[in-house]
Amino acid sequence: MKIRLRDGTGTRSYRFVVDDVDRHGNVRVYFRRKGKPKIRLAETPGTVAFETEYQRAVDGKTVAAPTAARRLQAAQGTMRWLCVQYFASAAFLGLGESTRKTRRAILDRICERVGTFQFSTMEPKDVAKLRDAKAEFPEAANAIVKALRQLFAWACTPDYALATKNPARDVRYLKSRNPGGFRVWTEGDVAKYEARHPLGTKARLALDLYLYTGVRKSDVVKLGPQMERGGKLVFTEMKGRARKVKTHELPILPPLRASLDATPSSNLCYLVTAHGRPHSVKAFGNWFKKRCREAGIDADLSAHGVRKLGATRCADAGATEHQLMALFGWSSTKQAALYTLKANRKKLEADAAPLLMQGRIGNESVPLSRVVSSRGTTRGKKL
Repeated sequence: MKIRLRDGTGTRSYRFVVDDVDRHGNVRVYFRRKGKPKIRLAETPGTVAFETEYQRAVDGKTVAAPTAARRLQAAQGTMRWLCVQYFASAAFLGLGESTRKTRRAILDRICERVGTFQFSTMEPKDVAKLRDAKAEFPEAANAIVKALRQLFAWACTPDYALATKNPARDVRYLKSRNPGGFRVWTEGDVAKYEARHPLGTKARLALDLYLYTGVRKSDVVKLGPQMERGGKLVFTEMKGRARKVKTHELPILPPLRASLDATPSSNLCYLVTAHGRPHSVKAFGNWFKKRCREAGIDADLSAHGVRKLGATRCADAGATEHQLMALFGWSSTKQAALYTLKANRKKLEADAAPLLMQGRIGNESVPLSRVVSSRGTTRGKKL
């Protein structure tokens, strides 16, 4: 497990250290060595105290259980106290597991800096200061603003009425250094991959599942033969399923059908490990990247870029925003509009380009019209 050191000197990888999220959304850190019971590490990761506690676990020495002082709740009215209330709320527990884990980690880091501050005194300038501390990494800085917006939005709801204002609401996000996000695959990239991984290989099936269903990584590892019904793949989208259930009924397109038939599987999932087990989302992403490198695909291309190529294909072929939303599982037109606007711009540009020649006939320039004065009279030759 790689942990960022709190003194800002860098990161350190700890062997046998794992984190887990309990049913209340709390992140717990454990020392787990094969064949031995796991040990709860109570100190804050990245601190000197954690280093000492970790070393005791490595040496096989007894690690002290969390003291009563550690278990005491934060003082009421502080930022840490507000976060504790939020972590126990239905609003937080109703989020997806990965969202809870990420947001909890962000808010815990914020509490390390300002956990003892009274949250009622927090102003937009304070949020901006927390944001600017991460200005070198705009996405991480914006994640701080977003987490605080959600925290205070929850605290301001009539159900809880713990706060009367949201100091993060009007704090602007920093401009991204990569506004386009993940780079889109080109048709040439697809051709290179297909040449290296022919039909019948697991690597080729992975690409075809991405390309001809438009699903996310969290869904591609779940797809399997039991979801085939009447020539369609029927499944529930994983992302956001705790808030809204999205069921898809995707036609199995001919290229995908050919790939599935060429790669027989007796498992519940199309894509499994060498031991016949389903992939975890993270492990599958790493596995797919290795297959891309084998095909000579650029190192900055990833599976998400294949999904973006699928959206580009659809938009260029005339798909509407709502068609893209249905196929790719987007909840608003904002994401779909990025693709339709780009496709429309390409078409308008192609239609407009010939107009640049309207001032010429063959190789001859069109004579200029006579100059008209501002009074509307034509200037003639002087006699």
